This record gives sequence, C-alpha cells and structure tokens, in this order.
Amino acid sequence: MGFDYFYGQQSQQFAFYRIPRVLFTDNRFRKISTDGKVLYGLLLDRVFLSQENGWVDEEGRVYIIFTLAAIRKAMDCSEKSAIKYLTELEEFGLIERIRQGLGKPSLIYVKNFIDQENLRVMNCKNYSSPTVKVTGTDQYNLQPNNTNYNNTDLNNTNLILSEDEDRIRYGDYLSQQLDIAALKLDYPYETEMLDGIVDLILDVLCTRRNSIRIAGDEKPAGVVKSRFMKLNMDHIRYVMDCMQENTTKIRSIKQYLLAALYNAPATISSYYRAEVNHDMAEGKI
Repeated sequence: MGFDYFYGQQSQQFAFYRIPRVLFTDNRFRKISTDGKVLYGLLLDRVFLSQENGWVDEEGRVYIIFTLAAIRKAMDCSEKSAIKYLTELEEFGLIERIRQGLGKPSLIYVKNFIDQENLRVMNCKNYSSPTVKVTGTDQYNLQPNNTNYNNTDLNNTNLILSEDEDRIRYGDYLSQQLDIAALKLDYPYETEMLDGIVDLILDVLCTRRNSIRIAGDEKPAGVVKSRFMKLNMDHIRYVMDCMQENTTKIRSIKQYLLAALYNAPATISSYYRAEVNHDMAEGKI
C-alpha cells in the first residue's frame, strides 16, 4: 500500500473515535488494557448517538445498546475477549450494565471518566452579585483542582458535527447494528435496494427538520429518529420480505419504505405469526 503524507490541515477532515487522553495519563486507569480503552472510546461514540435520539431514562441519564455481537465485529475479537473488556470497564466503574432479561440486550450506561470531586468552579465571570446560583445558562469556567489532569485532557472542541460527519458516524453505527454485509449475502440480487434503505435511514437520522412525514402524518423528527435507531437486521429482513411479497403498485417507494421501517418494530411479530398460522393451515408445518 502506498499512503500519502498529510499536508496542512488534512488530518482534521476525518471522523474519529474519541478515546479520552486521561485514560492513558491518569495512574488510576493504568491497569485498563489498551483494548479496554479502545472499547470505551467506541461506547463513548454511541453515547453521542443515543443522546441525539433521546435514549435517556427517567433520571435523564443517557444509555446505549451495544450487543456482544456488535462489539466482536467492531473490535474484531472473540466473544470471550469482548466480555473481558466489558467486565474490565465495569470493574473500573467506567460503565454500568442493566440486564433487561427476556432475551433483550443489556442497557449500558457509560460513566464520565472525570471524577467530579476533583473539579471545582473557579474564576467565575459575568456575575453582578458575589453570591450566585449556578444554572444551566450561567457562564463559568471549570478548572481541575490539584489533579493529574492537564488542560489538554478537557478541551473545548466543538462537538457540533457537520452533516458529512454525522453521516459517517451513523453509517458506521448502521453497518454494525444492521449487519449490512450479512444482509447482502442473504439478498445477493437486492444489494442496491439495501443500499437505498441504508441511505434512507441515514437521511432520517441526519435530518435537521423538526418533523418527518410518515404515511401522510407529520411526526416529530425525534420520535422517528428514536424508532429508526432501534432497527436491527431482522427488521430490515422483514421490510425486504414485505417488498418482495407486495403486488400492488407503489406510487412513492420512499414513502412506502419510510412507513415500513417506522412500523417494523411494532408489526414484525404479527407478520411472522400470521405466516406461521398460514403454513399450519396449509399443512406445511
């Protein structure tokens, strides 16, 4: 392979996973394996996506869903190694797993790597009174208090991503969540349709609009995004099967797919139950 050099600011044009520098510089995290730290960066990346799509509990805490299969694929490791890295992060208090049971994936809470006891509010500015109440709109500076953190561990990087960066990040998420490579093996003659479905999902997740039209109704964009973030490989298979079995004329393939994808989590069980009942009635099973 012949890779070129970086020139000027070229290195700043790509999307990156963010692994906190403090995991490598703070002695408290010294015993975490390098792969464990990489996994934390992947989990932290998922936090951004969950926050964008309203995956928060009643206490306002952001949670993510990252299955063992997805971790194995992202890290290119065995299930044993994936479990080891998760356990490692859990033992260090950097994540918390809540098991849902009934075959559902665990919820993962990614913990803040900065110990809040080591931070204090200093050099407050723009206050007209010596006694103030800090609110969400107040302006203040947070500075570390005699810790091993330096000013490069906490930076002021603008976290508002461009649309292109959004698409790259969500594209990586969908590739793992939907296992697009496996779907293309299952539907070798429908790869263009699968690419179109992924592009449509990306359009929804990256839209800046306040509402999205689904089956003729304007629905809040946040609600639609949250539903689309929960799609998995089985839902895409279901939509593909519905497309193949449909015999009526579709006026707008985009609107048809939007409605099918939006409703898939709610209708997939009934669809396959009806299929089983039909096969039983026909004596096929």
